[in-house]
Formats: sequence, C-alpha cells, structure tokens
Amino acid sequence: MKHITLINPNTSRKTTAMMTEIARKYLPGDFTIEGVAAARGVPMILDAAALSAAAEGVVEMGVAAAGRSDGLIVSAFGDPGIERLREVSGIAAVGICEASMLEASAGGRRFGIATVTPNLVGSFASKADALGISPLFTGTRLTSGDPVALASDLERLHAALAVAVRECFEKDRAEAVIIGGGPLGQAADDLQRLMFAPVIAPIRSAVELLLSRIAGLRTANAGPRR
Repeated sequence: MKHITLINPNTSRKTTAMMTEIARKYLPGDFTIEGVAAARGVPMILDAAALSAAAEGVVEMGVAAAGRSDGLIVSAFGDPGIERLREVSGIAAVGICEASMLEASAGGRRFGIATVTPNLVGSFASKADALGISPLFTGTRLTSGDPVALASDLERLHAALAVAVRECFEKDRAEAVIIGGGPLGQAADDLQRLMFAPVIAPIRSAVELLLSRIAGLRTANAGPRR
C-alpha cells in the first residue's frame, strides 16, 4: 500500500477531516491517506501574513510525515512552504494552488479564480507568475460577506461562489474557473459536478498531480531494464 499525508496549514480539525475525505475519494484502492492539522496558527488563512507564517509549520509537519508517506499534499490555496518541503522531505509534494492552476491552464486555456478571501488575491497572481502562466490568468472574483461565516454555511457558500464563478466566465471570459481555497473543498467538489462549464476543484487536482509524480518517481527509480 502507498500512503499520502494531506497537510492542513490551519488549525481546524474539522476542515482537515473534510479535505482528507475529499482527497480519499480520488485515490486508487492501493493508497491510504491521513490528514494532519497545524498545531499553531489560525483556523482559516485569510491574508498574506498568515499564509507566510504557516510555511514553517507545513515544513515541520511534512518532514515528520515523510518517513511514513509516499507523497504530501499542502492543502491551502497559496501552497505555503511547498518549495522548502520539496527540498527537505525527499518525497513527492504538491500544493493545491499550483495543481489547480496547472490543470486549469492546460492547453493554453484561460482561467480565473472564484474565492472568499480578498486579502489573498495578490498571492494568487504571484503564483500564476511563478508558474509562467500569468498571460492566461483572467483574475479573481470574490464573494461578498465575511469569509469565515461563509465557509461555515455550505448553502450560502455554494450560492455566493456560484455567482463569482459566473462572473469569471461571463465578465472575464475565463474558460475554466478554480474554486480558490482548501476550506472551500466541499463547495468546490459540488460545484464541479453541478456546473456545465469547467470548474476546477483544487484538492482533486492535487491528488491527480501527486499520483502522476509518485508514478514518475517510481519509474525513474526503477531505471532502464538490462
């Protein structure tokens, strides 16, 4: 059996359990998964300062899990600590932001983001730039209302995100829209199934990218046949 650890950079155990269950749905039968939450920090990352502060804890959790894992998922939209984690863990590691952006932009597709966190918008643009796909990024559309309150009310969250998604498609001419946030995972999963246009659920994107990288490492380590 192969094993994956999903790292939640915030302190919410409820969010950790929700994201882990979503990821589990997309794993093949020979994989197991566990979720771990930050021991310190905030219950929901709402701004760039909290995102940056979460990086150290992500690396600590990832290093602790690396010995019992074949891959790691950083499940916060902004991927705190992901580059350092790759350097020190020695195993495949992906972030939900990078994974969803790579999927959304595949084939030169224009993509936008629908989310609840206005103080993280700059980090999304920076990630697109770092991945070399800024020309394809149409921008971020935000829900109205308090992000924490919205995230705790799935019905209201669905409705608010659906409006933002439509704005991405209709006003920004995006061809795919990412639901931007780990705590929005259930809404992302649901909207992906309900909408006819391409809506990207980042946790699923991360699982698929991680599986491909684990398979790639396995092939590389096997080396050429003699």
